[in-house]
Amino acid sequence: MRGQQLVKLFRAIELFSKPVGTTIKELMETFKIDRSSANRLIKTMENLGFPLYDEKPFMEKEKRWRFNETYLNRLPNINIPDLKIELPEIIALYLIKGEARLYRRTEIEKKVNTVFAKLGAFVPEELVQKLDRIKTLFVSSDNFAKDYSGKEDVIDSLTDAMLQQKTCYVKYHSFTQDRISNFVIDPLYFFESQGGLYVFVRASSFDEIRILAVERIQELTITDNHFEYPDDFDPDEKLNEAFDMVYDDPIEAKIWISSDQARYVKERRMAKNQKVINQEDGSIILEIKTSGRWDLKRWVLSFGVNAEVIEPLELRKEIAGEMETLNSRYSSA
Repeated sequence: MRGQQLVKLFRAIELFSKPVGTTIKELMETFKIDRSSANRLIKTMENLGFPLYDEKPFMEKEKRWRFNETYLNRLPNINIPDLKIELPEIIALYLIKGEARLYRRTEIEKKVNTVFAKLGAFVPEELVQKLDRIKTLFVSSDNFAKDYSGKEDVIDSLTDAMLQQKTCYVKYHSFTQDRISNFVIDPLYFFESQGGLYVFVRASSFDEIRILAVERIQELTITDNHFEYPDDFDPDEKLNEAFDMVYDDPIEAKIWISSDQARYVKERRMAKNQKVINQEDGSIILEIKTSGRWDLKRWVLSFGVNAEVIEPLELRKEIAGEMETLNSRYSSA
């Protein structure tokens, strides 16, 4: 869960942890939501594995929801879940936080920082002194990262829709067509790529899986219509098939990489299906079967003289033509 949704989760934990628990009405008042949204919040907590149960105290009109007593660790003023967070888990959390460059300078970043401040309540006393040191271990650059300031509501709404499996109406700006389109989607999964946040969706009008860039979503409205996740869709598999972002343009290629760049290429897995053949002069031949012809071509061009497409011939000719055009531009300068 991201940003404000994570803060909502922690606030809900506080309410359900009270000795008397909480009611639907209290949830509505706390989060400024309607009754159906309060019921969805309870369902979400249960789906996340929190052991809630309801009871109707004598002389009260409403049910109260609270955590199972065995799940709580009693403190002086409040009962909180016994999460038993350990040092390796804290380090993992801060590593993730350090990679959250997408949310720099946004309200979501502020909310994430608030959540980490609240973690102090869950951390064993002997680890509290180590937190400040741990914070300094992980930093990340936001160079080339996209700007998501002002998109917090869209991200929160997408998160809600995914958790509740609700269909959405979107108004979306397509770069390829340079126009605004309106269509219906089933939001499935977020993923990050090169400083950008994207979402796999099932587009109802096309009946296919597509990728939307979150910053290009102009408006999003959650409907009351429920959807089922497609059984034949695996986001990890789709991303592993793609060289970068595009997964519906398959290509098989052989690429020569110079000895200067070979060691850097060998450190990374470029695609799920690849083979590296070492050459006597220290160069390599990369045999690759992937998806995303344009992404692969862009990657090869980024190496300049240190990479050469051997196969397929069509891609080799295409790159040669672009190099000739580029050469003529610089020659005429």
